[in-house]
Amino acid sequence: MTAQYWPSHVVMEVRGASKTYLTGANTVTALADMSLALRAGELTGIVGPSGSGKTTFLMIAGLLEPPSTGHVLFRDTPIADAGTRLNSLRDFRRTHVGFIFQKANLIPFLTALENVQVALEINDVRPRAARAKARELLARFGLDHREDNYPTQLSGGEQQRVSIARALANDPVLLLADEPTAALDGVRGRQVMEAFRKLADEHRVAVCVVTHDPRWSDIFDRIVEMSDGRVVETRPGGAMKARLTL
Repeated sequence: MTAQYWPSHVVMEVRGASKTYLTGANTVTALADMSLALRAGELTGIVGPSGSGKTTFLMIAGLLEPPSTGHVLFRDTPIADAGTRLNSLRDFRRTHVGFIFQKANLIPFLTALENVQVALEINDVRPRAARAKARELLARFGLDHREDNYPTQLSGGEQQRVSIARALANDPVLLLADEPTAALDGVRGRQVMEAFRKLADEHRVAVCVVTHDPRWSDIFDRIVEMSDGRVVETRPGGAMKARLTL
């Protein structure tokens, strides 16, 4: 295997992180001393049972929640810990991190095209250029014929594809996805996962996908299994295994 196949530098790292919540008189540990680095050009799959901490990890890595202990580093520079006011990182998230959640969370009074376009305009992209890129992204996911439809006029799978296009609008260096194919059929799900693979390979994006779907194991470079808030196993995915045989 030649060096060109390996992921390069670390984009985002969660180091020694825990996350606890108080529920009445009880303390719930969602994450327990977890460390995981996400590298440029790598497509990582995170698997494990419900309640194992997968989504909590994404929220911390994506700077949407602070860890209770531990640190988050961006390109080896500490950027967040338990005392960080995450509102101060809002602009950073918008320009560096793309999020795809289980629910599409589209703006109901905007069309599919406008939902993607607004993500660009917030980052000061001129309207004409933003509209052109939004159309390109929707077409990539087979939605060019739906660009003038509002969310209520779209199926659940179509709404999710719009949300994926929106997450990619500002060319993030880190893409975090929580069950992005749950509402999609096999063909559309494969299309989305292959788009993630292309982002990692051609644009060196660090992509991390939480999933329960075993169909995508062949696309991942690395599969991280979690249980009880901890990493219990890390193994090569099908993409890495294929490269190792070259």
